[in-house]
Amino acid sequence: MRSFGCQSMIAPLRSVLLKGPGEAFRSQEHLEAEWERFGYLECPNYATALEEYEAFSAILRRHVDEVLFLPRDDDAGLDSIYTHDPVKITDRGAVLMNMGKPERRGEPAATGRYLEQLGIPLLGAITEPGRMDGGDVLWLDEETVALGRSYRTNDEGIRQFLDLAAPSIERHMTFDLPHDLGPEACLHLMSVASLVDSDLAVVYPPLMPVRLRQYLLERGYTLIDVPSGEYETLGSNVLAPAPRLCMLPAGNRTVAAALRHHGAEVHEYPGRHISYFGTGGPTCLTRPLLRRW
Repeated sequence: MRSFGCQSMIAPLRSVLLKGPGEAFRSQEHLEAEWERFGYLECPNYATALEEYEAFSAILRRHVDEVLFLPRDDDAGLDSIYTHDPVKITDRGAVLMNMGKPERRGEPAATGRYLEQLGIPLLGAITEPGRMDGGDVLWLDEETVALGRSYRTNDEGIRQFLDLAAPSIERHMTFDLPHDLGPEACLHLMSVASLVDSDLAVVYPPLMPVRLRQYLLERGYTLIDVPSGEYETLGSNVLAPAPRLCMLPAGNRTVAAALRHHGAEVHEYPGRHISYFGTGGPTCLTRPLLRRW
């Protein structure tokens, strides 16, 4: 029987689900027809995206036992390269999200079909009027979860998630996210806080909920503050395949140096076309299926 469960941001990543640009972007012609509708900053170059993704996935292959790939699905568009958001995996099974971005509404069901093939049970799906993105769910430990109330996640979505995920969650806290660039932009809780060890986090202070910052400090975290220029290049979106083993988009020199100063092993990948243009960093590009100590 397949092992699954991911109620941690830092426990060693044993199994991860990806979707490459070949399946999500499809072709240069498809990108040119769709990138503006999906709100990308620029149109990615398909050939370059393939090269960047190979570098990204090669790092994961070196550190993760099992790397799986979602197939192409007609219900999923460009953003399906960001496999984190459509589903959350608990120790009892998967909860399918109801995405706040209309162009992504088909992704949860498409991911759910693949998870069922893997033998991962589906606990249920968030339904209207509930809305929720996986990027608004931040595991603080295996029993405690922080939830972001944002333009992509509403109160009804949070209520349904907690019902479906019970009894896996013992404690939860909800934090309001600011307006920032408005409802068309993507701002998740995980956009402004990345846990990379039980006592180390990378955060972007200007958009971080005050109470979350206070809570992490109360728990003894050292916080690495991301400068504004590197927030724009996704420097606050750091993936930890294991404690203090970090992946982030290349070019975020201040963040990378600070992580290394605090004893982290840092792996940078070229991400202009697979991350920056679609505003999705390494956590967005990965759907952990199993994290286990």
